[in-house]
Amino acid sequence: MDSRRLLRTSATALAAAGLILSGCSGGSDAAASRTTSAPPAAAPSSSPGNLKTFYGQKLTWRDCGVPSFQCATLRAPLDYAKPDAGEIELAVSRIRATGPGERLGSLLVNPGGPGGSAVGYLQGYAGIGYPAPVRARYDMVAVDPRGVARSEPVACLTGPQMDTFTQVDQTPDDTAEVNALSAAFKRFSAGCAKKSREILPHVSTVETARDMDILRGVLGDEKLSYVGASYGTFLGATYAELFPGRVGRLVLDGAMDPSLPAIDLNRDQTAGFETSFRAFAADCVSRPDCPLGTGSVAAAGEAMKKFFRDVDAEPVPTGESRALGESLATTGVIAAMYDEGAWPQLREALTRAIGGDGSVLLALADSYYEREPDGTYANLMFANAAVNCLDLPAAYAGPADVAKAVPSFEKASPIFGRGLAWAALNCTSWPTPATGGPHRITAEGAAPILVVGTTRDPATPYKWARSLAGQLSSGTLLTYEGDGHTAYGRGSDCVDTAINAYLLEGTPPAEGKRCS
Repeated sequence: MDSRRLLRTSATALAAAGLILSGCSGGSDAAASRTTSAPPAAAPSSSPGNLKTFYGQKLTWRDCGVPSFQCATLRAPLDYAKPDAGEIELAVSRIRATGPGERLGSLLVNPGGPGGSAVGYLQGYAGIGYPAPVRARYDMVAVDPRGVARSEPVACLTGPQMDTFTQVDQTPDDTAEVNALSAAFKRFSAGCAKKSREILPHVSTVETARDMDILRGVLGDEKLSYVGASYGTFLGATYAELFPGRVGRLVLDGAMDPSLPAIDLNRDQTAGFETSFRAFAADCVSRPDCPLGTGSVAAAGEAMKKFFRDVDAEPVPTGESRALGESLATTGVIAAMYDEGAWPQLREALTRAIGGDGSVLLALADSYYEREPDGTYANLMFANAAVNCLDLPAAYAGPADVAKAVPSFEKASPIFGRGLAWAALNCTSWPTPATGGPHRITAEGAAPILVVGTTRDPATPYKWARSLAGQLSSGTLLTYEGDGHTAYGRGSDCVDTAINAYLLEGTPPAEGKRCS
């Protein structure tokens, strides 16, 4: 199985403690937990005068080089507070409705991240893989968020520098290793400041949501219809908060909880990965070839921890210059938690790594980081940090705060807790102050919004979906009892039928509906 398949719904990476997480301005754990932020003011019902030039633009569609898809460039203000001070160009793609049936307008899609390419997701999956009845009646559309992929991407490190960064020990055992990890995050932040100084303060989720409304207007849609996965649910909810009267049919799949500070988001997601690992372990130990043994789930967990300790002490060869140490090994395991279809590959990867060949587990880690075989990286990790560190105040003020938090993270996950606690240090030295903060999103006056949660989702724990559905004044929760990250298009006819009916008819499923 191609490990890049794992990126279908949302790309995430350990160095950012899961791409959807980690706030970024200074502040201790305690300070962050007290943070409350007023929601952004709702946008006016008609486009402001100083944005008319953007809402009035015409898109010039051209061939993408991908059969059936068209591409265009959307202009938006770099700074919405000073819309005449400069512009940013955003990459847009679409595939027209195929028919039959009455055309319902445009359906925007976003795969999450932050940092995942929506255009890549549309052309590689959604535009050809979403249920045929939906594609028949909607023009499927995507825009790469500002700072991401084809939309003036944030840049931070070279390929070789990223190789070094991804191998830094994220479970430091002494002062020297703590200092090395802190220095690595500071070099990352400094690289972003040097290479992307102009755009770095302007890649927040609020700004991206405003960009989506410009696109909605330019496309000629009175209201926005949208499917967002993972971080894309926060983007969709933010849009609803800003433009409640312009909400059409919004599906928020694998929901985030916008009311939580960074430290709580990180800890919750850590528990989510533990839940997913236990599901993997239960399946693994039932098989005679399980590399973690054929005993109990608890014993498999101990075997996993031993493997991580072993590769920390002595990295495993991979057939190339990068050996498989604990950081890359952990990233590879976490990558496979996103999709239960990757469990067979993870069993093979662990079997081979325990036997002295780390190449398969390294390939999983590389897919997570979007590293190409030639050693170059997509800008996923750079955009992820830039957005997260602007959207929320940092989880920690410094290493001392991490040390205090480690026990609570290890309680949430004996397998991944220590590493994910330290990974949340990434925004502490960020060069741009956070402009957002945790707050409840109610989106009063919005049309019905469908929130989807998966009970054993590793990256967006189910309780987040419950919380977001409860916050939204018009939210309805659809539950998928299963494994993996997000639910739409993952094999549940029950889920797909409910979401399709909502997108095509506008009626959400009955409150409390559960699918398997």
